[in-house]
Amino acid sequence: MYEWLDREIVGHGRLPLLFFLLGFLAAFLFIRLSVRMIRAEVSWWPGNVKPGGHHVHHVVFGVVTMLMSGVALIAVYEDGTQTTGAVLATFFGIGAALVLDEFALIFYLQDVYWADEGRTSVDAVFVAIAVTGLLLLGLRPLELINVTDFRDSPDPWVRVAIALSSVINLLIAAVVLLKGKIWTGLLGLFVFPILLIGALRLSRPSAPWARWRYTSKPKRMLRALERERKWRRPVIRAKIFVQDFIAGTPSAVHVKEAAEHAKVAAEVELDHVVHAAPPPISLHPVASGTMDGLPGPGSST
Repeated sequence: MYEWLDREIVGHGRLPLLFFLLGFLAAFLFIRLSVRMIRAEVSWWPGNVKPGGHHVHHVVFGVVTMLMSGVALIAVYEDGTQTTGAVLATFFGIGAALVLDEFALIFYLQDVYWADEGRTSVDAVFVAIAVTGLLLLGLRPLELINVTDFRDSPDPWVRVAIALSSVINLLIAAVVLLKGKIWTGLLGLFVFPILLIGALRLSRPSAPWARWRYTSKPKRMLRALERERKWRRPVIRAKIFVQDFIAGTPSAVHVKEAAEHAKVAAEVELDHVVHAAPPPISLHPVASGTMDGLPGPGSST
């Protein structure tokens, strides 16, 4: 294990990235334990920070920690050692975890920590962990692009080819995202075949791509709806179960069993996301709620 760390992590200059991930995970797990202890009103656990009666959210401490450690990282960029970078990256990871744990508060500009919208924070944390893990394994985004070759090659045609491949990569990624496949697009930036498969496969029915391309193709839209409800249901249930296991069940739903809550919450989310995309705005809009016999938003399929 030590030899692998020395060869793959230290040898490739990824020690700061490893410590960023460790600091991020430790801070996220600790803060989630803390807020759940506070929510359970455990008497011996320190409560919220309320100077003068004003609740200071931990996103504030996260922003300050990220700012201080980020400036320090920039300051030692030229002559700092990898060990120094690892220490500062740890604090940056701690700050990032505190910020992303309240990402939903920033996104919605209101305190939705224990509401259903609060799951957005957990999604943001999962994305950060996934991206950092892929980078730590040596994968790089836009894998078809080699920046070193672009910089070192004197041949202008090589540079043109690299630039062209980068544009193609980004365009395919844009198609995948427009089809509503966020995780496929994210992983595809590191593994090109995944990106290509995501671009070729059917769009999610409520995505912009479906709105532009499927509103005049009822059969394709129906296929997208059927696939979404068939395959997304277990995925959404599993995701909500993991989110609630890690972050706690939102206050809006009171159930005794987490598995039962995941089932109920999944059906609610499906009602929101599994519907045909509305047609694009045109001079002759289709009647609201229906499209060639397809159910409108919120209808069951």
